[in-house]
Amino acid sequence: MKHIARKRFGQHFLTDAAIIDAIVREIAPQPGQAMVEIGPGLAALTQPLVQRLGQLTVIELDRDLAQRLRAHRQLTVIEADVLKVDFTEVAKAHAAIGSIVNGSHRLRVVGNLPYNISTPILFHLLGFVNVIEDQHFMLQKEVVERMVARPATNDYGRLSVMLQWRYAMENVLFVPPQSFEPAPRVDSAVVRMVPRPSPAPVDPGRLSEIVRVAFSQRRKLLRHTLGRWLEQQRFAEAFDVQRRAEEVPVADYVALAQALAPTAGSFDKG
Repeated sequence: MKHIARKRFGQHFLTDAAIIDAIVREIAPQPGQAMVEIGPGLAALTQPLVQRLGQLTVIELDRDLAQRLRAHRQLTVIEADVLKVDFTEVAKAHAAIGSIVNGSHRLRVVGNLPYNISTPILFHLLGFVNVIEDQHFMLQKEVVERMVARPATNDYGRLSVMLQWRYAMENVLFVPPQSFEPAPRVDSAVVRMVPRPSPAPVDPGRLSEIVRVAFSQRRKLLRHTLGRWLEQQRFAEAFDVQRRAEEVPVADYVALAQALAPTAGSFDKG
């Protein structure tokens, strides 16, 4: 029975064999690696992955698709909203069966993410970054461009800062709308995300607050936004507010967060 794409789940199924092959080459799965696929859908990417891995964990919210996937003996199916999945527990489950990545039990996470909730998924995974080896995601092209954007560009913003603090990222593949069924109204791209081995220690909540205030009026100089906010915080140290938010490098935002308060927490949940 043919599965009809469900708009409420943001379903667009990858059908382009050449693009699928290109994505698999970028992921480069190896036998025995602990891998999790988010939103496997009709298993277009799932099949070549599991053929190379031997075993694969998939997270699927759609009940009908999850039932189909359970017919594959090499798949472990988690039927759930990915935003509620504890990836630390998933990593522990893989460790229990001996899945190893480069001498560790960290996860490789892949998927064609639903574009309507892609940013919440990225921030959810940020909380489990210490149990993740790398991530390869297909996303809306403009989101990927924001993720990897450099300072002093129009795409550089909150998402750029929050993710670049914790990951080295690369836009590795362009994917046109006709590669999907049904075709989305936007271009897509695949991004590679590798957690930084020694990220600057910072309270992510504080960093997020600083970046939110800074980019709240990105066309204005920071003295009108972040400068006033820093005055309210009684921050006495030097910080150049004669710049626009998009002109401030990630390292400067991180340094400011460190200067405002000692590290009181982390996104890490593992």
